[in-house]
Amino acid sequence: LRPPGSPGHLLGTDEFGRDMLARLVWGARISLLAGVATATASMLVGVLLGLHAGYWGGRVDTVVMRLTDILMAFPYILLAIAIVAGLGPGLTNAMVAIAIVGFPLYARLVRGVVLSLREREFVEAARALGSSDRLILRRHLLPHLMAPVVVAWSLDVGAKILATAGLSFLGLGTQPPTASWGLMLSAARQYMLIDPWIAVLPGCAIALTVL
Repeated sequence: LRPPGSPGHLLGTDEFGRDMLARLVWGARISLLAGVATATASMLVGVLLGLHAGYWGGRVDTVVMRLTDILMAFPYILLAIAIVAGLGPGLTNAMVAIAIVGFPLYARLVRGVVLSLREREFVEAARALGSSDRLILRRHLLPHLMAPVVVAWSLDVGAKILATAGLSFLGLGTQPPTASWGLMLSAARQYMLIDPWIAVLPGCAIALTVL
């Protein structure tokens, strides 16, 4: 537990003598990968379901919206914990769980936009010209969804990084000895009163990245 500024260790070392700076940098790879990958998976599933629910309506809309209502009825992190508990601890399973509980955000957003777009004149004109539903969805509706979806995705990446770090902190995400910010925080709990900086460093990394 060498303090920051020690010779050869700019940010000190952890309880096993591992360089904190190197682990923070390596942990950034894990956290950013998890955040971007889970947000992207949630976005793809949510856009696909929301697009079909909003365009076709009826029974498809009812099934998709009731599914999102069920998922949104549970606290976000508790549902993710329940899914990981069923799949088993590990980074991949944690990412799958977070992606599953995260898609309702995109599904509701996309459905709302599609409901307003499907009655617009350019969609009616495309139908009158004999365009298929698949062509209308791909060429006329999907481009209009890009702006709100990209904004929602960029904000969601931070939330996914925080959720992944939370699962790793609880021992359900990244497993030792792999370095991740959440796991580093978890390991630093027992040293908070002795060397609090080993918890402050990964905590600041998470906070700044999410912010």
